[in-house]
Amino acid sequence: MRPLLIRSLLGLTAVILLTSAYSRLNSPSVMSHAASALLATLSAEQKAIISFDFASDERMNWHFIPRVRKGLPLKQMTQEQRLLAQALLNSGLSQQGYIKATSIMSLEEVLRILELGVGTNVRDPEQYFFSIFGQPTETGTWGFRVEGHHLAQNWTIVNGKVAGSPSFYGTNPAEIMKGPRKGLRVLGAEEDKGRELFVALTPAQRKDAVVSETAYKDIFTMADRKAALKGQPNGLSASKLNSAQKKLLQNLLEEYAYNMPDQIAQVRLEQIKKAGSQINFAWAGVAERGGPHYYRVQGPTFLVEYDNTQNNNNHVHSVWRDYEGDFGLDLLGDHMKSDHSAAK
Repeated sequence: MRPLLIRSLLGLTAVILLTSAYSRLNSPSVMSHAASALLATLSAEQKAIISFDFASDERMNWHFIPRVRKGLPLKQMTQEQRLLAQALLNSGLSQQGYIKATSIMSLEEVLRILELGVGTNVRDPEQYFFSIFGQPTETGTWGFRVEGHHLAQNWTIVNGKVAGSPSFYGTNPAEIMKGPRKGLRVLGAEEDKGRELFVALTPAQRKDAVVSETAYKDIFTMADRKAALKGQPNGLSASKLNSAQKKLLQNLLEEYAYNMPDQIAQVRLEQIKKAGSQINFAWAGVAERGGPHYYRVQGPTFLVEYDNTQNNNNHVHSVWRDYEGDFGLDLLGDHMKSDHSAAK
């Protein structure tokens, strides 16, 4: 088959996968097809780099700082393989989430320019690493990860169900101040919706919500394998919010939920609904835009953290964590119970 025809077919495959990720609700099917399509184009050497056993400790070895990672980077892929890798990333995100992810990748070029060439080896939009854990199948047990500076997305597929956390997005700069992309705020909604809720609180409510007058230097959970706040105060209970304030809280949480495809987003929305008044909202720092600030929203099963304090308060870290469901641990537990019950 001619090389031009092969490239055309691969490009068409990538387009079909990108489109199907928005229109099909069965995420494990889309993900497994996208992963298999990418694997089919890789050399033996590339497969050895991208592939890990599902039980490998590497599956939970995640981070969001600019460092060399395990996995296959975009930089070591052909153009056709990059398209299929982007299709795989897209299969795990909504359109909103995918736009955020690729925009974050593009900020590495902005950082390289702003830093005038300093650290150019780590400021690279192609230094994003893809890892596949186990054998991709629609109904089997496997996972994949896409990770690099300010982007760390983890998916676990178990028996037709999918988990999508830890899910980390960060931006530096949070707002581009000059140049042709001036005004771009990739995570502007996360900032604005959090502030909108805080500003809507009464003075009495703010006394409960503010857990520190000084914003924290970073999110508490960082890249911990197990999300835990380690004795931090809860903040303001949702039970003390009026109907308008509850709507603002819902809008904020939906921003994080809808970064994921429908199947994962609906699970998150169900968690939010089930938590009800057991959700707490905490704030640290100042209310004014441009000042250092931090917030978190926690329910019985999930945690959202957001921080903007670094680089003169123009550097955002944000994350969705599931206390028991990160890396699909709850799905794996249910799967094991099911297997044991069936064996009896």
